[in-house]
Amino acid sequence: MVYQNMIEVFRKLALEAGEKIMEIYRSDDFEVRAKSDDSPVTAADEAADAIISAGLREAFPDVLIVTEEQAATHEQTDSSFFIVDPLDGTKEFVNRRGDFTVNIAFVKDGLPVRGVVYAPARERLFYTLADGSSVEEQGPFTEARGTLTPLRVAEPDNTALMVVASKSHRDQSTDDYIGKYAVKDSKSAGSSLKFCLVASGEADLYPRLGRTMEWDTAAGHAVLLGAGGQVVRFDDHTPLIYGKAAYANPFFIAHAPGVELKEA
Repeated sequence: MVYQNMIEVFRKLALEAGEKIMEIYRSDDFEVRAKSDDSPVTAADEAADAIISAGLREAFPDVLIVTEEQAATHEQTDSSFFIVDPLDGTKEFVNRRGDFTVNIAFVKDGLPVRGVVYAPARERLFYTLADGSSVEEQGPFTEARGTLTPLRVAEPDNTALMVVASKSHRDQSTDDYIGKYAVKDSKSAGSSLKFCLVASGEADLYPRLGRTMEWDTAAGHAVLLGAGGQVVRFDDHTPLIYGKAAYANPFFIAHAPGVELKEA
């Protein structure tokens, strides 16, 4: 697999999908429907999915594509595959809060090794380079790459940690777990942006004690790995792996390596 070409395709498709999403976001009204699991879906999810799926299929016809918006793909498996959440944070999108992202990742042998996370309303674009390291590109975003800022996790002070947690799914169990740490400050963010805040050193710790799927996490996970971070299972602190049954995740913790993790 030629990663340089892959990253160029990822970046192009994420920007194209983001442009379409923002076109719908800025419209006066858009329909919100419920999927079979009661989660919301909009025309933006479906339009972005069509752009990304078609682009990946054209560029890499032999690689499996698993995408949130195509239920039939959830039954397919391979040792290597693309995994896509065309609009992570649909609730943020519907409520016009801005913390939604386009997510594309490549998983190989259980790990998300390359990925892109684009937050079009926030104008933030994070991705892995061909060598696996992660960067944030500075806008405005055009066909040519802009200035790249290398991403590196912080060296945390365990007596004064910076924590980020879900904006839409934070609950008492999450607060109870965060309470085990000496926290300097805590912030809320939507979608996969939380991984990117840890990757950029803006936060040290992101615990998720709630339901997620692999397409929710893979791209952000790839960006965090490329910045020197880690994502582990909540129950036993072993690495979070991909290609699991039904692409469902257990609870997990994303963190800078210097964080002294607490038991559940």
